Amino acid sequence: MSWIFSAPSLDDLIHLLKAWKFWVFGAVLGALIGGAIYYIVPATYRARATVNVDFNLEEAWPQDTDRQQFYYLERETRKLEEIAWSDDIMWTLSSGLLVPVEELRDGKLKLSQPADAGWHFYAQDKNPERARELAAAWAHIFEQKVRENIANSQGLNSFIRVDATQTENLPVERSAALTAYLTTGAILFLTLSAVGILFFKKPK
Repeated sequence: MSWIFSAPSLDDLIHLLKAWKFWVFGAVLGALIGGAIYYIVPATYRARATVNVDFNLEEAWPQDTDRQQFYYLERETRKLEEIAWSDDIMWTLSSGLLVPVEELRDGKLKLSQPADAGWHFYAQDKNPERARELAAAWAHIFEQKVRENIANSQGLNSFIRVDATQTENLPVERSAALTAYLTTGAILFLTLSAVGILFFKKPK
């Protein structure tokens, strides 16, 4: 049985590289398999809401150095991220939309581009309308909690301003595109086929 794992020879490699029909057929077949998986087990829908975050650096640190401003941004950004994923907000979403907190934190929600400008709040679900509801609700609750925190002097800098700018008629798309399935299927099938031909060949 040692032939199963025997290393490929130079002739084997040359033969494989010359087998252009194999590569074309394998790529097409792999892409078809990937496309079939996409339609049989489709990717979830993903919606995106946006909250504009303005740290007002000019007012918060008018006479300080860039380094101090950098630490200010880093510190306040971490605070805002903690609020976005806080138990309070997760439980509010969970009770209002009947989604377990564990599911919300386990990939159903995603926060992107936390910086000075638009924060994107993503939500994934098999139902596109459900994805829209989750994303919009998360953005609105985040905006509300941040404003309450600032108004009650609970740790955030008072110069920070937040505004939910995109929560209506949110764009919804598949979390993974068809082209990704086609490309992955083609590459994976060709890789496995090449490995099988080169390493699992019977001796002549």
